[in-house]
Amino acid sequence: MPPMPRVLLVVALLVLVAAGGFFLLRGGGDAEPEPAPETGSGLARLPESRLRLPDPEPEPEPEPAPREAAPEPEPEPEPEPEPVAAAPTAGTLRIDADVPGAQVFIDRQFVGATPVTAENIAPGTHQLNVSAEGYDGIAQTIDVSPGTREITLRFREVRLNASVDVVHRHRMGSCTGRLVATANGIRYETTNKDDGFSAGLLDLETFEIDYLEKNLKLKVRKGRDYNFTDPDGNADRLFVFHRDVEKARERLRRGDRPAS
Repeated sequence: MPPMPRVLLVVALLVLVAAGGFFLLRGGGDAEPEPAPETGSGLARLPESRLRLPDPEPEPEPEPAPREAAPEPEPEPEPEPEPVAAAPTAGTLRIDADVPGAQVFIDRQFVGATPVTAENIAPGTHQLNVSAEGYDGIAQTIDVSPGTREITLRFREVRLNASVDVVHRHRMGSCTGRLVATANGIRYETTNKDDGFSAGLLDLETFEIDYLEKNLKLKVRKGRDYNFTDPDGNADRLFVFHRDVEKARERLRRGDRPAS
């Protein structure tokens, strides 16, 4: 290239540079120049505000698991009806006594010692006999029906029901009447009101039998003496009466009580 045009080219470049500096001084001086791209990176550096990643969206709260519906209670089974027991066809006797160990017989068959239970007794009439040492035996006719029956025997209750026709001999004459004895006392019943009396069994000071004389002597405590004979001269009836009354007196002395 000839020398002259090269000089012109240089001058043109200087003019352009001068014009650009003037432009920067007049209007473009306030704006900060964008940073130059890093060499070798091949990418221009973006502003920091454009490099910030957006805030992550909050994760949605998990929905609560649906509650399982409570199972409906199963209906309770209806109770089965209780079987109806068959009506008993035989009788059961529960036998006791106020003396332990009393011997029990039903229809002359030994059942056991009190307290005892006799089962499978055929309905109907039966004979009950119970004995205890030191006491008179008890004999009863009992009616048995289907089911259970309680029987209590009281040996320690004094039972007495004795009587005898007598003649009361006075010093002068005599009167007739009747001696009656229970566990609660003895009395002489007569048409002669002045001759009659009533007293407890333990209120007798004298109560004796003279079998040979066929005579029953009796004296009430703090009272009169009596001398009884049998209207027919039979000493046996006086003897039996005396025996039964004396046995009751002995039991009352040892603490047994009169039957109600």
